[in-house]
Amino acid sequence: MAQDNPLYHEPYRPQYHFSPPCGWMNDPNGMVYYQGEYHFFYQFSPQVSRSSIHWGHAVSTDLVHWQNLPVALDPDAIGDIWSGSAVVDANNTSGLVPGGGLVVIFSYASQSQGVAYSTDRGRTWTKYKGNPVIPAMAKDFRDPKVFWDDQTSQWTMVIAAGHEAQIFTSPDLLVWTYRSSFSGGQVQPIWEVPDLFPLQVNGQTKWVLLISLSANGPAGGNGIQYFIGDFDGTTFTNDNPNTQLWLDYGTDNYAGTTWDNAPDNQRIYIGWMSNWQTAFSLPTPNWRGAATLPRTLSLVQTADGIRLAQMPVTSLETLRTLLGTWDNLDISGDHPLTEVHGRTLEIIADFEAGDAKRFGIDVHRNDTRRTRLVYNVAQSQLLVSRPDGSESGTIPNFTTAFGAPTKLDNGHLRLHIFVDESSVETFAQDGLVTLSAQTFGNVTDDGVSLFADQGSAKLVHLEIYALASVWSQDETIPDGMCG
Repeated sequence: MAQDNPLYHEPYRPQYHFSPPCGWMNDPNGMVYYQGEYHFFYQFSPQVSRSSIHWGHAVSTDLVHWQNLPVALDPDAIGDIWSGSAVVDANNTSGLVPGGGLVVIFSYASQSQGVAYSTDRGRTWTKYKGNPVIPAMAKDFRDPKVFWDDQTSQWTMVIAAGHEAQIFTSPDLLVWTYRSSFSGGQVQPIWEVPDLFPLQVNGQTKWVLLISLSANGPAGGNGIQYFIGDFDGTTFTNDNPNTQLWLDYGTDNYAGTTWDNAPDNQRIYIGWMSNWQTAFSLPTPNWRGAATLPRTLSLVQTADGIRLAQMPVTSLETLRTLLGTWDNLDISGDHPLTEVHGRTLEIIADFEAGDAKRFGIDVHRNDTRRTRLVYNVAQSQLLVSRPDGSESGTIPNFTTAFGAPTKLDNGHLRLHIFVDESSVETFAQDGLVTLSAQTFGNVTDDGVSLFADQGSAKLVHLEIYALASVWSQDETIPDGMCG
């Protein structure tokens, strides 16, 4: 590595999002909290193309600072190790972890399901000798998410099977019984990476089912739909059969899942911040792939019904340095914030629409390029516009504009924006709308500007923080991880 670009400080390298030290990453796997650590496994290849898939591994105590660990699971005689989940088998129901330990359940490339276990806090792993524990039962039968269900006092698995999600149960994580299947929403693309979990709202428990779609997402390419309903231990019932609900309206949030066993019953989500349309063409030659910010999920009662809200974990606030605050500014035309520059920023803004047709904020800006967040008043849409190239040229299939239906709240638009070296994540209206997007442009683009078109808007309040890097200048690649 060149001396002036040490590991984790290369061009476009995320500074407070997780990315692999080298090679390729896609789906997050095996998210579990155990003995003070958040475990983050992910689909990993030592090459920057997707081949010979392993499970990469990192741990964190705060979901912000990550320690890279050696690869957890390698391909074996059955095949490559595809996506899956992890649980704490505290009572050793499996018989594999006397005294309690971690068990992971994963798909092989053959679409059969395997098990591995650890008795040393996830530092070393042993594959179960009886693998696979479930044979391939469909052409696309993969991505098991497993949890302990207190309703039935047994393990429950939700797994993608073609155009549906199937539910299995087990007393011991090894012998599984099929219980039911669910299909709804968009069923034309292949379903992937399901997750099923309870959340509280209005004093009651509702269940949320996440399903990743291989195509037909709201911004083109991949997408994640969600369903809200009830689960009785064997069957999920959807409360909104005629409503399509999207987790994220951006191009770059896919195959996400939540942590099992998180403290205080929190439901914390993280996704792959990429898209199969562009993932192989990004201008990052030594590493490829990153994760979204970890997000705390909640259910919110809205005028349209119960909806899922997402907000970044509050531990990100430890990275802040305040650059400035602004109040009660009338915005007409371009309004550059000449005193603010940065490529790793947190922005909290409250706009009042006024009579402007469009208004918003530019980041990663120079005289000719920018990533723009714009609210179109007539369309009631929050849109992202981004350049489709980098210093090395145009990125094929890079969607330049996309948006989300977003209602103003008494004329106000509230934005919480996280800008990193190669991404912009936007949480609007207190997390009811999210847009996640990679953005490249030029590594020197660091301006910020407000704007309003065909009228004026009011900036009620604005805070901008610089966010520190979570990576030191002497990060190293774990032994044996990459050639």
